[in-house]
Amino acid sequence: MPDFDVAVVGGGIMGCATALQLAQHGMRVVVIERRRLGMEASGMNAGTLSLQIKRAALVPYALRGYELWKTMAARFGMDVGFHVRGGLTIAFTETEAEVLVERMGERRAAGVPLEIVSPARALEIEPGLSHRLVLASHCALDGYANSNLTGAAFRKALLRAGATVREGEAVSAIDRDGGTFVIRAGEAVSRAARVVLAGGAWLDRLVGFLGFNLPLHCRVNMVSVTERCPPIVRAMVGHALGLLTLKQSDNGTVLIGGGWQGTGDRDGDRATEVIPENLLGNMQLAVYAVPALVHTRLVRTWHGFEAHVPDFLPLAGALPGIDNAFVIGCVRGGYTIGPYMGQLLGDLILGRRPGLPLFDPGRYIHRPMVALTAP
Repeated sequence: MPDFDVAVVGGGIMGCATALQLAQHGMRVVVIERRRLGMEASGMNAGTLSLQIKRAALVPYALRGYELWKTMAARFGMDVGFHVRGGLTIAFTETEAEVLVERMGERRAAGVPLEIVSPARALEIEPGLSHRLVLASHCALDGYANSNLTGAAFRKALLRAGATVREGEAVSAIDRDGGTFVIRAGEAVSRAARVVLAGGAWLDRLVGFLGFNLPLHCRVNMVSVTERCPPIVRAMVGHALGLLTLKQSDNGTVLIGGGWQGTGDRDGDRATEVIPENLLGNMQLAVYAVPALVHTRLVRTWHGFEAHVPDFLPLAGALPGIDNAFVIGCVRGGYTIGPYMGQLLGDLILGRRPGLPLFDPGRYIHRPMVALTAP
């Protein structure tokens, strides 16, 4: 008999949210994570919960994910640093303004409560912005959470729901023994009736254990934080082309991101390096947007591996051709939607009808072609 009803491999937001949904509905669940929960993309990002930066196709998921973030402290019994500050996405050129109007029009049509505002109105909302902006969009719901607390919050909720959490155990093999999945990680062997692969930037390795290929693209996103400084900006600030996210926390530090890249090796035990030109570009844009930052010192920069598939939409659903095997993950900017995506996959596994459509992994995950030998 299997030890568990479900083994979830990968302890990021999506894996943990799936595991929590299943454990809260009575399943015996184990979460297996090679480091600690929430220490890869889920804990290395800037914590931005902006509805303005979501692709139109993901807006319905982002709206529901946002609601889950808003209530997470009460549901988990632990503060996750959720704040609502409102957000401004700004354009500095006419070309950027055209992109802003087009993208925000699509997102507003999909349900994001935002408005296009003049430079004067943007400066009323956020006086700390540069007077050189040409146009802006504003969403009063935009907020953020403390990504450093993500893993601890889910760990507490999972343990309270009766799940088993195994951290510091890298999976070395996933085999099948009849109808049971056998997962080897470190010195431990877990046997489960179902398996959920939620390995983020390492998801291609996990599906490979079961004989599948996955065309995965990885980014090494950079985030930086400044020293503590007096209040200079209250609203969250983004850029029309997605090159900047900026927010000042309650302790006075300013968190700066925007998808600028470092370098890294997934097999190098998180060996990542700063690309100096990218760091400089990110900081120059931040100062251009919020001029008072010119007097503030940078304290630290870090990176996180983020994976996506070619259409930039999630993988979430059944692994094709194998009963009781499921996949979730691989989407740009999955922090906001993660809790809701986990609930959706959990509902599918529980035999319940998901509230929104899932994203078929079979559109990219395939078994490798076998070359035919001529007779």
